[in-house]
Amino acid sequence: MKLRTLACLIAAALIAGCAQPATDTAAPSTPAPAAAASAATIDEAEAARLAERVKQETQHAWQGYKRYAWGRDALKPLSKSAHDWYPHSLLMTPVDALDTLLLMGLKTEADEARELIATQLDFDRDMYVQNFEVTIRLLGGLLSGYQMTGDERLLKLADELGTRLLPVFDSPTGLPYTHVNLRTGKTRGKVSNPAETGTLLIEFGMLSKLTGKPVYYDKAKRALVETYNRRDPKTGLVGSAIDVESGRWTDTGAHIGGGIDSYYEYLYKCWRLFGDAECKTMWDQSIVGVNRHLSDEVRDRELWYGHADMATGQRTATRYGALDAFMPALLALGGDLDRARRLQDSGAKMWRLHGIEPESLDYAKLQVTSPGYALRPEIVESAYYLHVLTGDPKYRAMGREFFEDFVRHCRTEAGYAALKDVTSKQQDDSMESFLFAETFKYYYLLFAPAQTLDFKAVTFNTEAHPLRLPAAKPQ
Repeated sequence: MKLRTLACLIAAALIAGCAQPATDTAAPSTPAPAAAASAATIDEAEAARLAERVKQETQHAWQGYKRYAWGRDALKPLSKSAHDWYPHSLLMTPVDALDTLLLMGLKTEADEARELIATQLDFDRDMYVQNFEVTIRLLGGLLSGYQMTGDERLLKLADELGTRLLPVFDSPTGLPYTHVNLRTGKTRGKVSNPAETGTLLIEFGMLSKLTGKPVYYDKAKRALVETYNRRDPKTGLVGSAIDVESGRWTDTGAHIGGGIDSYYEYLYKCWRLFGDAECKTMWDQSIVGVNRHLSDEVRDRELWYGHADMATGQRTATRYGALDAFMPALLALGGDLDRARRLQDSGAKMWRLHGIEPESLDYAKLQVTSPGYALRPEIVESAYYLHVLTGDPKYRAMGREFFEDFVRHCRTEAGYAALKDVTSKQQDDSMESFLFAETFKYYYLLFAPAQTLDFKAVTFNTEAHPLRLPAAKPQ
């Protein structure tokens, strides 16, 4: 079978064909009462209306990007200008947005994004890029875009990018350096973290399956194993910063937030996607320590996950935030629905304090410690996973509450703006590409019919790019 033909068959299954059942002292704003929001039900007609609204808001943000930032990495929605991460654009927003546009059936927007990517994206640039972000956003987006369209130009770009990123793994430990020059292959950044060293196997592994080149899987798998092997033998926890040349921890703070979060995510998801039994074993060993030392109960059995020292397990901070809110989804995917439900309820409580979630909260005191909101998707991701895996209508109702607040406080004339402060709702001139890749996608999937995407057949990378096996292989 021709490579393109097989890829197109996968595309059809992905898009439509595999239905499965399924700190400021300002006073908080007044959100909807928690009990009423949780108890409300949403019928299929209301869900369809909400899905259409999400699609319309996605179009609104995309048109703002197209008008004011076309060909650039991201839109600055308040100044109606553009932002690039590096000296040359890598088309972060179009690549991140492509599979979302396809899932929503926005053919015109998807076609224009795909053509821009295929004709203008150039990786032969003498500039250093961050391996982690480029991998999850660009490599992940190119691979999912290829699987959903069969456009071999996207796979060719992914293969080229993967080759240019490979030098990051050439450290004495196999743990990747943080940055690489796309043209010269020179590397830098020897102090990294578990998220950056352990969140690569889904993307590099899929690239390996699609190209038949084992080097991609082998290098990323080694990095994940080497990260796991440096966990504390007593607690099973990993720290916040590691020297990739010596393999020594430079920060022993343990948590599930940014810098560690997706390491745990990939331990389970690499088992789910590839059937890699070693990943499942590493997950099974790791989640025990996470639940034992990081989970925390306060007040009336509210479940949170805080910070501890990786060597002792001793609590160091009662801090939870927008990035931590991915954990209910991961717990649910791993089968622990009780913890997942309880933790999502805590996340909803965090959101309702000010009508939108902060970057970080001291959950013991219910005080905001970092007041920004970067348009993050994780709490919506968890609502989506719980909706799919439990069928409980409360999670669609919860998602509706989140979406209404999100639109109310973040919508602008040109798109969507992050917030500098959730207490004052002051907007920030930033619209990251993950707004399309993750936030809009998870809102849409939460409300859309089950047949929109076969949840059982795909695995989302940490940027919400859906990937699936069996992958197309060259003949």
